[in-house]
Amino acid sequence: MMRKPQDHKAVTLLDVAAAADVSAITVSRALRKPEKVSEDVRRRVAAAVEKLGYVPNLAAQALASSRTNVLGVLIPSVTNNVFSDVLHGIYQEVQGTRFQVQLGNTRYSALEEEKLLRIFLSQRPAGLIVSGIDQSDVSRSLLAEANCPVVQIMEIGPEPVDMMIGFSHREAARAACEHLVARGYRRIAFVGARMDPRTQRRLDGYVDALEAAGLFDETLVATTPQPSSFTLGGALFADLLSRRPDVDAVFCNNDDLAVGVLFEAQRRRITVPGRLGICGFNDFEITRSTFPSLTTVVTHRETIGRNAVTMIAGTLAGTNPLPRVLDVGYEVAARASTGEVSGRR
Repeated sequence: MMRKPQDHKAVTLLDVAAAADVSAITVSRALRKPEKVSEDVRRRVAAAVEKLGYVPNLAAQALASSRTNVLGVLIPSVTNNVFSDVLHGIYQEVQGTRFQVQLGNTRYSALEEEKLLRIFLSQRPAGLIVSGIDQSDVSRSLLAEANCPVVQIMEIGPEPVDMMIGFSHREAARAACEHLVARGYRRIAFVGARMDPRTQRRLDGYVDALEAAGLFDETLVATTPQPSSFTLGGALFADLLSRRPDVDAVFCNNDDLAVGVLFEAQRRRITVPGRLGICGFNDFEITRSTFPSLTTVVTHRETIGRNAVTMIAGTLAGTNPLPRVLDVGYEVAARASTGEVSGRR
């Protein structure tokens, strides 16, 4: 009787990474640029490759060397002003160049991001700009084998796929809350929505600052998975007041929520900043126009978009003028909503 040929599943980069106990990105570096990893890592990866019989997809690599002029851009929302500003910077920088932008909306879904990455990579882009640093293992593996420059934007972290530009959300939130403590507020709440990884890190920064000051109280934390809005900010603050009427300051994970908190405070005739301090995050234009104006964390979103394009274009030309990991920083813009609180304990 003739035996049927066995159906062997192709060994992937993720399989090698698991066998070598390293990330897929590290495997990719070890195979393409071994000088970028330690000798120990090179040995482990080589042993895993030999054991599993991993063969890089040379045909795909050769095909990918013929790139289009498309820059693939993946963002989690097309309605969030944060990413509108990033896109403005990207489009400003590609103007007058050979590049064209192809936009993908992941809608905060890891599966949607994987799907879009596969589509983009099949079109042999000149480069990829991807929001955040929390990609799934599959997405990170796809990016590691992309054969084009990749820039992760809006954050910085310890292990970039290729290049990275952004800032530390945790440190920025901690600085904002330290400002509230320095202004004399003592019962400082956190109001957060959607609770994506960036928001989680802002919550961590809030906890860091309040624990350091001996002021952390988990009953002052109000969060929801719902998307942010002015209305939601007001509702979260109203709920918080029903539980903790003594709250004297609120740090919001974005400016939409902060504006909502301000409006709700005004409806209740709670004076800002005397009875209540408010701090937002991102520095949307409205924060300068409210009365009182809102203290917030300034983030350099257009700069991030523009420099992401510069990093890709420079890498393709072999003349990238920027570091591979670029921290653009942040500032706490102290405005009227967090005026000095005297005599409050």
